[in-house]
Amino acid sequence: MARRSLLFSPGDRPELMRKAPGAGADVICFDLEDAVAPDRKAEARESVRAVLADSDFGPDAEVCVRLTASDPAADLDALVGAGKGGRSETPAGLRLDAVMLPKVESPDRVAEAASLCADRGLDPAVFALVETAAGVLSAESIAAASATDALVFGAEDLAADVGATRTDEGTEVLYAREHVVLAAGAAEVDAIDTVYTDFSDADGLREEAAFALTLGYDGKLAIHPAQVDPINAAFTPDPEEVEWAERVLDARDAADREGRAVFRVDGEMIDAPLIAQAERIVERAGAGDR
Repeated sequence: MARRSLLFSPGDRPELMRKAPGAGADVICFDLEDAVAPDRKAEARESVRAVLADSDFGPDAEVCVRLTASDPAADLDALVGAGKGGRSETPAGLRLDAVMLPKVESPDRVAEAASLCADRGLDPAVFALVETAAGVLSAESIAAASATDALVFGAEDLAADVGATRTDEGTEVLYAREHVVLAAGAAEVDAIDTVYTDFSDADGLREEAAFALTLGYDGKLAIHPAQVDPINAAFTPDPEEVEWAERVLDARDAADREGRAVFRVDGEMIDAPLIAQAERIVERAGAGDR
């Protein structure tokens, strides 16, 4: 499943949550954390539950909820509701594909969240948001946790945590950004890049998304629907790349049938890393066709 773009939608704005799938993001994430004021958490939880349980809500996108750092159990209880005797009871048809955990600093947080979900009859993918110094330093073990399905980098909170000054170049978070994607790659989970906060700057977003792709990220966070198309475009291969990748995979298949370990494409010797690159390109191209 491709995760080129993940669009946040405030959990206390049901009208925006229902419109979010129309933006075309691969993942839509209803936010119970930063986007919701503390005195509106209960209202937001009920709004998110109502949307997720609505039989008319069935987007092609992956559906995620960002839980609160302070009380994920209360979030999940509100989403599944309470059955007889106060026991949790998942509503029929509840659509919840993933949960995002903010400020993850150890694999224990991931295990705890997975356990909380299981106790309530839920089995979502877990997106671990790494956005503190401790989280970045523990990124490898967080990514390797059995329940982690994606590692998400949060530059803004990280800069605040360490007292860094954010710059247009982003050099102050570059090491952390690279460390997170390396940890995700080592654990073979998706890596999703940080937000680009100026949603009116499409050119800047395109440049940022293109750079994230060169680092090895699989996708990028979006905070406004207008950011989705530029992000998707950046993480969707151009036709020339796709044609090359298809030639590589066709040649690989032919070599396999003939018992050859080495083969050429366009005069270039192809080895395992290039085959992996071709497979990745074809997978991303398929996401753009959905």
